[in-house]
Amino acid sequence: MGQTLGRENQFVVDILTTLRQEHFSPPGWWRFLRRSWEMSRRTAHDNPGLKRSWALVTVFVGILAVAMLLANFFFEGPGRTFYILPGFMFCVVWQQSDLFWHLGLNRSVQSGTLLPTIGMANTLTWLRGLGASYLLARIVGGVGTPSWLALIVFLGGVATDILDGQVARFTRTQSKLGQIGDSEADFCLYLALSIILMQNNTLPLWLGLVMLLRFCLPLVAATASYFLFAQPVRFGSTIWGKYAGLAQCLYFLVLLAPPQFAHVAQVVNLPLLLVTLILLFVAPLAQFIENVRERK
Repeated sequence: MGQTLGRENQFVVDILTTLRQEHFSPPGWWRFLRRSWEMSRRTAHDNPGLKRSWALVTVFVGILAVAMLLANFFFEGPGRTFYILPGFMFCVVWQQSDLFWHLGLNRSVQSGTLLPTIGMANTLTWLRGLGASYLLARIVGGVGTPSWLALIVFLGGVATDILDGQVARFTRTQSKLGQIGDSEADFCLYLALSIILMQNNTLPLWLGLVMLLRFCLPLVAATASYFLFAQPVRFGSTIWGKYAGLAQCLYFLVLLAPPQFAHVAQVVNLPLLLVTLILLFVAPLAQFIENVRERK
């Protein structure tokens, strides 16, 4: 198993190195994508149980996506649903293709063994991604999103964010796939919510950009490290990062609160904003210090 994992890691390093040597030219990108796809297909072919699990998750997500479109058709009519449809279909197809592409990362973080199924934890993460896809599709389609609808999707995202980690630890199915999927789902969800809140004049533009930096900076750094140096930069959770995430989550809940809670929201808005901004500054600094210590 260790030799197999080592060969796969070396293969990834080799194709990334080749891409860099070709100066990220269009032919280089084509060869990179083709070889990466071949690696994903090989993983699926060699592990039929994992491939079948991916297919079941894809069918499940597809059924939920259709149900969401039907509900949208019933409550908002065919016109708005038509505007949402292309973006939503693109996001869902991309999401499930991304899952297939990264099947080789479905390895236990404890032993490095390839897990036989996608698992409940990863399924919960991909459901959060589905909710984010719905909100992004509304934005791309030019369909306004009321705060109550954004709140429902956000609460579902918070629930799955809590449950997927707990389920992964309980079932001992923590994986690199889950870590990457969790980061991608969070980024897409908070991106959509930030844009919606700015569209609804609830969140100032500068503050929305600051909120997004919490997810953009690690994403840019990890991507640059991956493609430019063919080695990952660690962006795991720190205690400060968890506090920052909690504060940001609470602040979004305050902004999305129904009118019945407007008085409470006004009281806690400014103090919670100050705490959130401070933690958003401290969290990446703590992560940087931890990375420096690990490299020493």
